[in-house]
Amino acid sequence: MAEETIFYRRNLPHIQPPNGLFFITFRLTDSLPKHVVQELKESRRKEIETLEKTLTPEKFESRKYRLEKRYFAEFDRWLDTCTEGPQWLKDERVAQIVANKIHDFDNKRYHLIAYCIMSNHVHLVIEQTGVERISESNIKGKTKSYLLADTLRLLKGGTSRLSNIELGRGGTFWHHESYDHYVRDEEELGRIVEYVLNNPVKAGLVEAWQDWEFTYWVQIATGEHQLS
Repeated sequence: MAEETIFYRRNLPHIQPPNGLFFITFRLTDSLPKHVVQELKESRRKEIETLEKTLTPEKFESRKYRLEKRYFAEFDRWLDTCTEGPQWLKDERVAQIVANKIHDFDNKRYHLIAYCIMSNHVHLVIEQTGVERISESNIKGKTKSYLLADTLRLLKGGTSRLSNIELGRGGTFWHHESYDHYVRDEEELGRIVEYVLNNPVKAGLVEAWQDWEFTYWVQIATGEHQLS
């Protein structure tokens, strides 16, 4: 279960361990062309089907994990290079709204490790161990039994409303799906944090990750916060 890559959809439930580290990516609505998303999903589905038919269960899990990583890398590359959809997070006022909400939930709904806010998507690394289970008011909603899903609901819902007000617009702000991955160990955590911090560097926007305004990292070992 710890190696399972999860795609959060409107229909729950799906695998979300109650504790542990998570790497999350969520994006603006219509930030990728529908045909691109469909082609990536279809390619992934076919490869998984092939693996299931040709590999033992033990080898399948290992290969599937590598496949999911490759799929996400391609998905993220499209987000970094796509200019067709909205890029509202380029507006510093809007990016600050998202950053503020992320920090508001720190030590309440998760322990914040890192994030990077790009023009059309957000990368977030958090730890859920030892935090509240769900919102006290969420007693009937679909996310009531899933801390991560419930947190994303609140994070995306609150920032959507405030961002739309700031932009003077209405309608959907975030795409309804989010990507979340259970981080298996400290070695993987290090690779993921490095990936998140260097997203603007990889996209050719800055030379060093510290130069990107909306990047954040807390060093878990020392508790020292480093904000670019």
